Amino acid sequence: MTGPTATTAPAPTAPGGARRPRGRHRHRAIATTLTLTGLGAAVLIASLAAGDITVPVPDVLRALTGRGDPLTSTVVLTWRLPRALLALALGAALGLSGAIFQTLTRNPLGSPDVIGFNTGASTGALFVLLTGAAGYTRTALGALVGGLATAALVYALGGRRSTASTRFVVTGIAVSAILTSVNTWLMYGADTSLATRAAQWTAGSLDALGWEHAVPALVALAPLVLVTPFLVRTLRVLELGDDVATALGARVVRGRLLLTTVGVALTAVATSVAGPLAFVALAAPQIARLLYRRTPGISLLGAALSGALLLAGADWIAAHAFAPVQLPTGVVTVSAGGAYLLWLLLGPGRRRRKG
Repeated sequence: MTGPTATTAPAPTAPGGARRPRGRHRHRAIATTLTLTGLGAAVLIASLAAGDITVPVPDVLRALTGRGDPLTSTVVLTWRLPRALLALALGAALGLSGAIFQTLTRNPLGSPDVIGFNTGASTGALFVLLTGAAGYTRTALGALVGGLATAALVYALGGRRSTASTRFVVTGIAVSAILTSVNTWLMYGADTSLATRAAQWTAGSLDALGWEHAVPALVALAPLVLVTPFLVRTLRVLELGDDVATALGARVVRGRLLLTTVGVALTAVATSVAGPLAFVALAAPQIARLLYRRTPGISLLGAALSGALLLAGADWIAAHAFAPVQLPTGVVTVSAGGAYLLWLLLGPGRRRRKG
């Protein structure tokens, strides 16, 4: 004989029949997206206004709309806008890449800068730079080849059964450590002038970047960003696990390969332009997860917006917080990322003790 069973009360509905909680969560997500977009725009304007020549915000807006005087337009549009746009675009690319890999590995540490893909891209780009083959296209191709080769190596050593395993992440960390040593060896064995330039690049910096760097980078990122929304369904299915994904009819190997290629390409483009910018790809998806609590999995849009805001903010701090000294942007991202990583590692234990 069975006893009375507990029933779950239906969600409250609006007079038209729509469920209020779901609508409220959607409105909250839209509000969060608009807030992040507004903050990104604010950092962009601040980056265009601040510098050795201070430009009032109304003059910045006039320059952006084509109504500024020649000097202001030169300062805003020619000198500062490429760097500011690259900070937002590269941050968004790293945030997307981090979201892809953290979802595939189902691990908050599974970002490209932790599991070695960022380091592999740096190795490929360094090899091009140290052979004297300058140029954005060659450096970008070197970074892409290095990142894909590293991904293939990590997958072969630790991810044959599944990328969602501790072994895969640990293998990536080990490969990253080895490649870091390789990068150091490459710089020590190079010509002094080339090694100096490579050392500046490995610090990660957006300084002295102009339209000749911004245009190719934005063109390269555009198709990668546009194709990402079409991969959301595949990513969501793979997040359920390989067995469930196979049962649902997903082509697991092909989907993982395609997502890995897009994720590595996003990282490679960012690395080829600004050098290795650590921890943006690690932190942005987790920030998005906190902000978009009711969204299943990691919000790709939220990760992109969070990454853009993180890198743009870090670049502003690097350029202006210690003026007249300018820090490499990578120094700021590493400092902030180290604190975030400690919080990420110690947070669960602290919450368990409180509970």
